[in-house]
Amino acid sequence: MRKRTFLASVAVGAAMALSPIMSLAEGHLEKYNLLPGKPFEGTKLNILSVVTPQFDGLMLRDEEFTEMTGIELEWTFIPFGSLQEKINAEGVAANGTFDVVNYLDSWGPPNAHWLKRIDELMERDGISMDRYPAAFARSAQYEGETMGFPLRAHPQLMFYRKDLIPEPPKTWEDVVRIGKELKESNPDIAPLALYYNNDGNRQNLFIWINFLWAAGADIFNDDGSAAWASPEGIQATKDYIALHTEHQVTNPNSLAFVEQDARQSFMQGKSAMIPVWWWAYSGFYNPDSSTLTKDQVGFTGMPSYQGTTKTYAISMPFSISEYSKNQDAAWEFLKWLSNPEMDKANAIEREVGGKSIVNNVVTHISSLQDPDVNAANDGIQAAAWDSLKESDIMPQIAEWPEIGDILSAAIAEAAAGGDVEQLMKDAAERADKVLRRAGRL
Repeated sequence: MRKRTFLASVAVGAAMALSPIMSLAEGHLEKYNLLPGKPFEGTKLNILSVVTPQFDGLMLRDEEFTEMTGIELEWTFIPFGSLQEKINAEGVAANGTFDVVNYLDSWGPPNAHWLKRIDELMERDGISMDRYPAAFARSAQYEGETMGFPLRAHPQLMFYRKDLIPEPPKTWEDVVRIGKELKESNPDIAPLALYYNNDGNRQNLFIWINFLWAAGADIFNDDGSAAWASPEGIQATKDYIALHTEHQVTNPNSLAFVEQDARQSFMQGKSAMIPVWWWAYSGFYNPDSSTLTKDQVGFTGMPSYQGTTKTYAISMPFSISEYSKNQDAAWEFLKWLSNPEMDKANAIEREVGGKSIVNNVVTHISSLQDPDVNAANDGIQAAAWDSLKESDIMPQIAEWPEIGDILSAAIAEAAAGGDVEQLMKDAAERADKVLRRAGRL
């Protein structure tokens, strides 16, 4: 394997030396910006990926890549709930079992020491992160360097029952008002499905952070210390918690809900509204998973808070492992996998390799604005593009998982009736201790 990789690298180096701005072969090679001559033919790449129809659609197209490059692919799909443990194990083992790995963006900084930087490769091959919305691009970067491509990425939208809610909410005040009206008119259906559970994946921060940012508060101050215990942050947190404790417009089970539970509640007709990632749309009317029809499911942008809308965006980048012995071949794979035309096709074509694929997730700006992509997906990409114009991501620091866990525990306890102000102040003190220990303060 080492010999094959070495020889392939020499061949590529010679070709690049002869033609720094390489004129690629016609057809697919030119479209995907792949190297001609199959310099890595016979290489086998192992890909670690989360389970999702989106990546099924890409995997089912990989014969095209093998035909063009001679590189064989072996995909290993892991459920999201087990993926973080698997990623951590890969970093510890340091043996290059997987050449390319897929991970949640906030896991990137703690694993940055073994994820390959690709900025020089992108510059060489004329690829810019400007093809992605700014929040998506930042989610695949660490300390100003790019670690991969955000191939699965999500904005937040508010989904609602069109048959129960004629006018979707534009503000969180609207959500409360509509919720109280629904409790009178449809007492068997909870108005809003939220997820306050401290689940280990910090999901109960996903909606909270909309309130925090819209209030003008933040997670960290300029000096790196915890910022959420400011007066603005405390009030924003109180208002987020009040949806459950004071206004009581949330599903009664929201304290125990994780995101999946909230989605199930909506699909089973037990909740009328849910703020969640856009990818959930197709499942909300899929007869195999939902009691709802497409005509019953509507979507709109996230509600504003105090007159401002600022949303959280998330991604799951693909990166090359520094422990891989096939890094050059892996870069060819990433170029193919992340091509804008592939992005578009995977959101339009409903059958790939004889298998039905329903996917509305795209990550390129061109796809989000593409009329064909929007026509195939009820215009959800246009709504997502509007949401992404004022989006940000979780902090990209190695200590974030530990600090996020502190915050997540505080939010769960507050939703259960705890003192919001004291809990958030205590969480800030604990977070600052973590930051001082890490040398950030």
